[in-house]
Amino acid sequence: MYISSFSVKNKTSILILSLFIALGGYLSYQKLGRLEDPEFTIKTAVVITRYPGATPYEVENEVTEKVETAIQQLKQIDKVRSISLSGMSIIYADFKDKYNKDTIPQVWDDLRKKISDMQSTLPPGSKPPIVNDDFADVYGVFYALTGDGYSYEELSDYADKLRKELLLCQDVAKVDISGEQIEAIFVEISRSRLAQLGIPPQLIFNSLNQQNIVSQSGMVRVSDEYLNIRTSGAFTDADDIGDLLIQGGALNKLFYLKDIATIRKGYVEPAQSYIRYNGEKALGIGVSTVPGGNVVVMGEAVKKRIEEIKSEMPLGMELNVISLQSDTVQKAVDGFVLNLFEAVAIVIVLLMIFMGWREGVLIGIVLLLTILATFIFMRVMNVSLQRISLGALIIALGMLVDNAIVVAEGIVINLEKGLSKIDAAGKTVRDTKWPLLGATIIAILAFAAISLSNDASGEFLGSLFKVIAVSLLLSWVFAVTVTPVLCVMLLSESDGEGEVHNNLFFRIYRFLLALCIRFRILFILSLIGVLFVSFYGFTKVEKSFFPDSSREQFLVDVWMPKGTHIDVTSARLAEIEKFIKSDERVKATTSFIGKGATRFILTYSPEDLDSSYGQILVTAKDYSSLDSLVSKVKTHMDATYTDMEKKVSIFRLGPGSGSKIEARFSGPDIKMLRDLADKAKSIMSANPNSKMVKDNWREKTKIILAKQAVASAKNAGISRAEINAALAMTYNGVVSGVFRENDDLLPIIVRPPAEERIGVKQLNNIQVFSSVTGKFVPIEQVVSETAVGWEDPIVRRRNRKRTITAQCDPKVGNASVLFGEIRKEIEAIQLPPGYEFEWGGEFENSQRAQRKLMANVPLAFAAMFIISVFLFNTLRHPLIIFMGLPMAVIGVTIGLLGSGQPYGFMALLGFLSLSGMLIKNEIVLLDQIELEISEGKKPYKAILDSAVSRVRPVSMAAFTTVFGMIPLIWDPFFAAMAVTIMSGLTFATVLTLVVVPVLYAAFFRVKAEKEIVNEK
Repeated sequence: MYISSFSVKNKTSILILSLFIALGGYLSYQKLGRLEDPEFTIKTAVVITRYPGATPYEVENEVTEKVETAIQQLKQIDKVRSISLSGMSIIYADFKDKYNKDTIPQVWDDLRKKISDMQSTLPPGSKPPIVNDDFADVYGVFYALTGDGYSYEELSDYADKLRKELLLCQDVAKVDISGEQIEAIFVEISRSRLAQLGIPPQLIFNSLNQQNIVSQSGMVRVSDEYLNIRTSGAFTDADDIGDLLIQGGALNKLFYLKDIATIRKGYVEPAQSYIRYNGEKALGIGVSTVPGGNVVVMGEAVKKRIEEIKSEMPLGMELNVISLQSDTVQKAVDGFVLNLFEAVAIVIVLLMIFMGWREGVLIGIVLLLTILATFIFMRVMNVSLQRISLGALIIALGMLVDNAIVVAEGIVINLEKGLSKIDAAGKTVRDTKWPLLGATIIAILAFAAISLSNDASGEFLGSLFKVIAVSLLLSWVFAVTVTPVLCVMLLSESDGEGEVHNNLFFRIYRFLLALCIRFRILFILSLIGVLFVSFYGFTKVEKSFFPDSSREQFLVDVWMPKGTHIDVTSARLAEIEKFIKSDERVKATTSFIGKGATRFILTYSPEDLDSSYGQILVTAKDYSSLDSLVSKVKTHMDATYTDMEKKVSIFRLGPGSGSKIEARFSGPDIKMLRDLADKAKSIMSANPNSKMVKDNWREKTKIILAKQAVASAKNAGISRAEINAALAMTYNGVVSGVFRENDDLLPIIVRPPAEERIGVKQLNNIQVFSSVTGKFVPIEQVVSETAVGWEDPIVRRRNRKRTITAQCDPKVGNASVLFGEIRKEIEAIQLPPGYEFEWGGEFENSQRAQRKLMANVPLAFAAMFIISVFLFNTLRHPLIIFMGLPMAVIGVTIGLLGSGQPYGFMALLGFLSLSGMLIKNEIVLLDQIELEISEGKKPYKAILDSAVSRVRPVSMAAFTTVFGMIPLIWDPFFAAMAVTIMSGLTFATVLTLVVVPVLYAAFFRVKAEKEIVNEK
């Protein structure tokens, strides 16, 4: 039994089933997860190793090299990037793209094991490496806790209480508190007083450490019980520290620590980082979602709990929203859904106008049913509602109605021929079901390269393929089942009366097509000429990777000279905040001084700890004012702050971060690397369209070099370690144990009073204690001189090679224009033997994503070609189909140049999807030609009749796609893709209706018949 006959005979069952599918789709839509953008796995872990006192070069050679070597032994590793700083090694382990969110946890376990195994090879004095695989966690709910008049301690106490409450909310994974200041107990002792009493500093250090250490005190049996023995004496109050007895000195006397030291509680100076919200000191409170959780549900649960405990918040404290992803997501999804409804409405109205209200209504019903059924499968496949999945439905709209249009149009044509409604439905489905299925699968395969691409871009866009594949297959199922039922119910026998294809438009089209077939060689040569012109025009289209986001926020990054004190950086940022906040279009400013913010969106990459770095997150009241605000801030920054590096930027959509243009040089010698980077920076700076020209090693920083008098130190019994300890205690202090305050562990820091720690002149007054002689020795006896020197503050490596990166951004427009202007000149820089060069930035990200995508395109196109062969059982038909594809370039070039949209990853994706749409139309047209010939028509007449009969379904499918794309033009992410499909499909459809018949006539050597050519 044929599909259509079964459906028509069981139309009640089909309609009831359709109703249940529609209801299930609506319920699935309500329960689908919501996101602004799809998730993608950041396959990077960070390994941090501290090596106190070591220079960047010592850290590089003694720690970074060993940890990198161990990491590179992992088979899963893709590349290793490292930063060696003074006293710290930071290594970024980037793993291969093939590992996804399901397999990456095992990779983290292997990394931890490898790091654990190599710890014994690290030098004495280094701390155990810390593996951070939470580097990519996103804290989508991000608040700033402020309180006028409250101390950091009071803010932290309430933040801790709030964390415990929020961790109980639905779908909450972690609560991160940032911006806290490190509290400490300071024991301040005068150096001269210690020297006078003859008390060695180490005696105080040891006494403090031993008094408060936790250790086992044993157990004893008492009768039938076995009891723990507890000892008192641990510090329970800061005053207890002052009662500590110290025995020593020249007379071996007992001293209370409070008699020789001042003991107080305070914050470690200098601070590591600060956060300010609208100029007020603040703490950041970030909340992340459990894997697979719903960020909207989590956000609403957090907001509800905060509202419930609001009455318990201390008077004057406030929770201010920095970023609330749940609200952003809900707003974005509502916008995407509105776009979808607008597109559906546009398509249905077009169908009713051009095909009649009955056909328009029935195809509209099939379209809505297809979309609702797709929601069911989205829930099964765990695909959430977000920018990509909803965009996929809009992209697929034209193709979703394509199958139904072909079936409905075929039924109308068969009614014209006098068949009954049931017979017309049966014949149409019987003739078209397999060609339509083949064409549908080919359209799906056009998007298959996305699903096969395993990099971040492919993962980001993965839901596009899933949604399009499911919806297109469902559209075919409903086209051959529901559409015949609706046609039998809604169409009447009279709908087939009259010659639909015999009006003036169709007669003109038939006449022009006949001319093109007659003069086929001239037509084909002319087309090739136009194609070459369009290829040339395409080279003038700007290039990009992913577009900017439409968030109502932008970033201001500031890099003061390397080594700048954090308080100086903070003061400079406060000036910039004041200027920005004075604009009435600004809603709020949040400043992060000393490091970047908590990762609050997936595409944001926070900066590492750096006292000279600051960032301001500016929230505008309205997105429409963002461009003018950014321009105003840029102009002010460039004119006012010439002594710093600065960058004003809008958030990006999709993967990729850092500067847009990056030139990387690798090699052994630091001086040579800096010279090469300077040459590249000079070329960048010479271009008037470049800004933010810098390198990622920053400028060299000043150091004070105390040169040890080796012989004198040896005679005095002083070691280098003792000199370092005396210097450390003088300025920063020495951590000597911990003080337990509730559930917090506060370091106890021994240091001199403030007046003895100020200025470099205090160096000459330092007394160094010798553990050999038991005496203090003036530092001048063991240090020959002190001088100012310079060192590299950062040593960066990439795959274990020292690598420096020259960076810049374009002042206006996309990076492709600036990149094209400086590319050849930078590539012409002569490299010494042993040195390498490569491009990074947007070019590398784009090339990598396109390479991953294009690597799978041949496989997808091969499958498309094979299906075409199976459909027609010849090679000539597939050749005709694929020869028509380049014609789309004409429309794409005109569209991109005319709209000013860049050719990026999404435009490339649009072009690939366009190929599937065109192939589908070409298959339907060629199949109709073969069907007409099989019914006994002469080939030439069959070509003309088939082309005329396919004009309406092919045109309607194209125009519904084009007009359905209109809502996407205003979406920054999809705009280039929408323009590519709209312009390419418009031109290609017109050409398809001419080129395919002409190529068929040429390949099969069909002769033009004079009497038909002369037909008016």
